[in-house]
Amino acid sequence: MRPPATHVVFDMDGVLLDTEKLYTRATQQIVGRFGKTFDWSVKKDMIGRPALDSARHLVAALALPISPEDYLSERDILFEELMPTAEAMPGARELTSALAARGVPMAVATSSKRPIYEMKTRNHREWFRTFSAVVLGDDPRVRHGKPAPDIFLVAATCLGARPETCVVIEDAPAGARAARAAGMRVVAFPDPGVGRAPFEGMVDLIIDSLIHIEPDVLLA
Repeated sequence: MRPPATHVVFDMDGVLLDTEKLYTRATQQIVGRFGKTFDWSVKKDMIGRPALDSARHLVAALALPISPEDYLSERDILFEELMPTAEAMPGARELTSALAARGVPMAVATSSKRPIYEMKTRNHREWFRTFSAVVLGDDPRVRHGKPAPDIFLVAATCLGARPETCVVIEDAPAGARAARAAGMRVVAFPDPGVGRAPFEGMVDLIIDSLIHIEPDVLLA
């Protein structure tokens, strides 16, 4: 019998912050110059992964005449304007407040590097201070990005928790695989563009919204 869940680890993009549409807007602006379309047939294999891994997939999938590094450099310039406009996902603040009220320690585990993280959370700093730990993609302790388990194992260490007592909320299949590899419970909150199918049989629970999700449901 597995031990009770006592800690919650959140992915950030598409779970806490509604940034996926901003990624799409920036990327389409870049690839559109080459007559290409960025849609979920490409994006579904990019979300949740380290930036360079995602960029390599994009360049290969769309046969772009630029390097992955050039794409990221141009994208980061666009992000300076776009990412500070990121809004909280519906129900995210309420859920984290309910968990905090019960004294449940929480962490953020995101593949975003520090400069991009700072852009995204610029207007949410007070909220993000409620998390006991934030582990970023450029943390030197994270030697391998998702779907490797490193980032979630580091988050558990920061929380002082055993992996089997942690619940991870993820929107990306790569992130869900990483959390499962870390030995954690996994709750999938898939983007409609991804759907439920990639998570079935891999996660403990699939939800369609964070609104009205009770802490007991996550910690069960």
